[in-house]
Amino acid sequence: MNKTKLIKEVSAKTGQSREEVKKTVNVVIETISEEMSQDGKVGLLGFGTFYVIRRSARRGVNPATKQIIQIPAGKTVKFKAGTDLARVVK
Repeated sequence: MNKTKLIKEVSAKTGQSREEVKKTVNVVIETISEEMSQDGKVGLLGFGTFYVIRRSARRGVNPATKQIIQIPAGKTVKFKAGTDLARVVK
């Protein structure tokens, strides 16, 4: 499901206009993104938790040339599914 389909589904289930739902979805995404940019953590009870981890620098291999390269340290966002979501997926 992409963002457009999500907006359509939420609009149909709530009776709100697609424009209202689109604004709400955009604000939710923006808020989560702002928190992640500050190394924050966003937990949605029953759904899951978004959090930032730091990865240390490491060596890797360029698959095209087989040359050893240095991969710089960085940050990435992780997601851990909540119990309700995990139960639905199983």
